[in-house]
Amino acid sequence: MSTSEACSKPDYSPVSWREYFDEMEDVSVGEDDSRDVFRIYKAGNTGPLLVLLHGGGHSALSWAVFTRAISSKVNCRVLSMDLRGHGDTLVRQADDFSTQTMSSDIANVIGVCYGETPPPIVLIGHGVGGAIAVYTASNMLLTTTVGLVAIDVVEGSATDALHSIQDFLKERPKSFKSMDHAIEWSIKSGQIKNLESARVSMVGQIRRCEVEEAETLEQTIPVSDVVPVSDVVTERNEEFYDQSYVDDKERSHRRGTSNLFLAFNLPKLLLLAGIDRLDRALTIGQMQGEKLIKNHTLRNFSSV
Repeated sequence: MSTSEACSKPDYSPVSWREYFDEMEDVSVGEDDSRDVFRIYKAGNTGPLLVLLHGGGHSALSWAVFTRAISSKVNCRVLSMDLRGHGDTLVRQADDFSTQTMSSDIANVIGVCYGETPPPIVLIGHGVGGAIAVYTASNMLLTTTVGLVAIDVVEGSATDALHSIQDFLKERPKSFKSMDHAIEWSIKSGQIKNLESARVSMVGQIRRCEVEEAETLEQTIPVSDVVPVSDVVTERNEEFYDQSYVDDKERSHRRGTSNLFLAFNLPKLLLLAGIDRLDRALTIGQMQGEKLIKNHTLRNFSSV
């Protein structure tokens, strides 16, 4: 390979979270004998707090590039967390994805980190995280909430989203021979549009296999591609990606979301990939003068 070819080849190596966040912490919630532990990442020391909630199957690190970008433009604090069943968060009931439970998770983590009087909070969520943000804000589970941003969260378009998720589930490999290959796949498959984001965020979506598990998975990898078992990585968010639960989870989270969003009286923004994604409730709200919708040209928000 020539020097020019080597220079032009994309770099699929992973990048540390430290390039984007100031600190990482595991927050314990609950009683001593039944604690749940949530992985969070923080940035900034002053200003309002942006609480970032990722979409289904992603992780807190999916917000890494956004965090660095917003921190360079606005005086703010950022807290991004792995939702239950995702990333490095460990909970007793990892298959409990009810809106009430996940919203309580958010409130509990903020309570542990900031006490009874946290700074002014803006909730920002994508997909499932957006639905959780809407529910949390609408029910004022965080009393210092001052704003809400929901990305690609529309109740009426849930069916299309379900089909998209199901197709994605069928295509996503169960394992990769290395972290670099997982990052490369995420870009070439279109799951993530931004290479920089993929290099930092895929680490939160897959895990390194134990030796015995890796040896089993290696048998499915072509002989020419065999690598040491310690390098084999596999799906991290297995609970959320269980095919049998996808329909119920997505419908549960999106049910009533549009009306809750419209009824929320504080500053709010709905960010969609296209105006055609508005459902009936939001279309009526728009016609009645609700200044709440920002149309975005991207068709996939996994690049955040």
